[in-house]
Amino acid sequence: MDDQDARSLGSDDEDAASSKTRAYNALLQSFQQEADEPRRKRRKIEEAPQDESDDEEESEASDDDSDDASDVSRSQEDLQHDEQAEEDDGSDVEVEQEELVDDEDEDPTDPFDQHFANPDNNDLTKRLKSITDNQWHSEKLKVLKDGSLTITLPENAAPSSRKPLKSVSQLNLKQRIGEPAAKHIGTFSELGQAIAPSLYAYQDVLCGARTVDNASELRHMAALHALNHVYKGRDRVLKNNSRLTAAEADADLELRDQGFTRPKVLVLLETRSAAAKYIDALIALCEPEQQENKKRFEDGFVLDELKFGAEDDTHPADFLELFEGNDDNDFRLGIKFTRKTIKFFSQFYASDIILASPLGLRRIIEHTDPKKADSDYLSSIEICIVDQADAMLMQNWDHVDFVFQHLNLQPKDAHGCDFSRVRNYYLDGQAKHLRQTIIFSAYVAPELNRLYNAHMLNIAGKAKLAPFYPGVIGDIDLEGMKQTFSRYDSASPPVDPDARFKYFNTAVLPSLLRVPKPAEGGPGILLFIPSYLDFVRVRNYFANSNETQHISFGAISEYTPVPDQRRARSHFLSGRHTVLLYTGRAHHFHRLRLKGVRRVVFYSLPENPIFYTEVVRGFLGTMVAEGRLDPTEAAVRTIFSKWDGLKLERVVGSKRVGAMLRDKGGDTFDFV
Repeated sequence: MDDQDARSLGSDDEDAASSKTRAYNALLQSFQQEADEPRRKRRKIEEAPQDESDDEEESEASDDDSDDASDVSRSQEDLQHDEQAEEDDGSDVEVEQEELVDDEDEDPTDPFDQHFANPDNNDLTKRLKSITDNQWHSEKLKVLKDGSLTITLPENAAPSSRKPLKSVSQLNLKQRIGEPAAKHIGTFSELGQAIAPSLYAYQDVLCGARTVDNASELRHMAALHALNHVYKGRDRVLKNNSRLTAAEADADLELRDQGFTRPKVLVLLETRSAAAKYIDALIALCEPEQQENKKRFEDGFVLDELKFGAEDDTHPADFLELFEGNDDNDFRLGIKFTRKTIKFFSQFYASDIILASPLGLRRIIEHTDPKKADSDYLSSIEICIVDQADAMLMQNWDHVDFVFQHLNLQPKDAHGCDFSRVRNYYLDGQAKHLRQTIIFSAYVAPELNRLYNAHMLNIAGKAKLAPFYPGVIGDIDLEGMKQTFSRYDSASPPVDPDARFKYFNTAVLPSLLRVPKPAEGGPGILLFIPSYLDFVRVRNYFANSNETQHISFGAISEYTPVPDQRRARSHFLSGRHTVLLYTGRAHHFHRLRLKGVRRVVFYSLPENPIFYTEVVRGFLGTMVAEGRLDPTEAAVRTIFSKWDGLKLERVVGSKRVGAMLRDKGGDTFDFV
């Protein structure tokens, strides 16, 4: 290296150091109220239980906005009270230190150390630059018999070295959870082995192969990873507290082992029953001696009786999994771990893990009272788990986007933070690039791909698992029935709704109007419309257009009251209504069994391929089985564009989808 290169490198190092110093000083100045705090004030993990007055206050708390907001806040006096109580409890501290001697040797090969505790500064700088410049390279791996895994790394990162993981015994776990993990997880399934190397290496993971059957394994794998991460971070802080106490005269000792606030794991779930399942997994893995506020948790999250019955065979398995228990989707819950105890309903700033629905968390973040609106507790989230993302797609996906936009922002207040202990990448505003995001979904939708590209920007890279789809049309055994797929031209996703509406009115609707009325009942034309916005547009057209004034139609959406649903279904069965408009979300929430269906038109394909099967085989198949419809008279028509590739693949199969999207010889495809 010549002198000029050496001077250049030295200058770069000085600039980086200067930039880091400016960021650090700016943060200190923004929190002037903390300026008089001692530089190395010990920031302890709460170990002592709260006093009785706190327990009484929590037991009386209700679920209204005011009480939920109070769970977020935690006063400095409360923190000092817990710290003093921990100092007074000498026996617990002594046992902690004995435990740390056996279980807290720093391991440079541990993914926790490599990714969070002690990342290599030069490698970190290179990877951050690649992410900033949007420079990535990808590699597709065949890790499943019926699927593949795409690994994407920052351009300047070293090639991925995936070590096969077949069981939890190969993981670098805290001793206290090793045995429970072996008991409740043990050996990984084929899917578990496919994602485990990425999941436990702190890479982002988008798994589009979640099913009812593998849900428990995925939940336990994620819970184990979150718990292991919390314990390692917590024990590292405790160990460093002791080191600082023993070296109070050493002004040069610098230990950076934490973020701005305590919560490290966020678990986004759609229902309270899903949260209860995650709690069960955490309890099974950590085996606490005490569970504080357990009764309050069970009262708020667990139903005493099943709504549909243990032997229910009228609803599909995915519906029962989502809606069988407490299906309320407005909740948030803080959890604090100590050596022997798990505490439910801890205030967010005293919590290690936060479980919440996207809606519940958003209501707190943008609370109508500015004094209660807060998101600083999300500033130091290091693992974000999103389970049943497909169910969230059927709600309002904007809530999920909103939460991700508030992750790892610089906090507005100090919240008792000891800045001398904050890791440098937090001070530099780069925490979002070290956060690990884990998403489990039944399928990959465009919204998930957008989140994958916009918010999953991990320096360790990211992995997307996409299964190979045989196509659900192979499951529909109605000999003689024709299923037609019609492709229309669409220039871009923004104009696709207009192009779809035009094609429906000009190419599909005229043929429907020519359908002869059968001798008994009505024509039975079911128009399945996944999007509510499309539903409103088509409904208004049927109601107001001169071309459809003579068509009697009914409409069922997710917002239709039950009495109106019954009336529409009755009129459709009797033939009083020629057409029935039916939304995808109405089917998701109610799984109605519609009778009298003779022809089905999919205005657009449903994201969930199960819906296609239930509508075609369930509705038409029932008519055929009852002898009320000849299979040759039944018909299914689906319209799609090149922007519907993901949905189309799940219905027709991975082998067929490419040709159907690109075929220049025609735009109509028939399956019999």
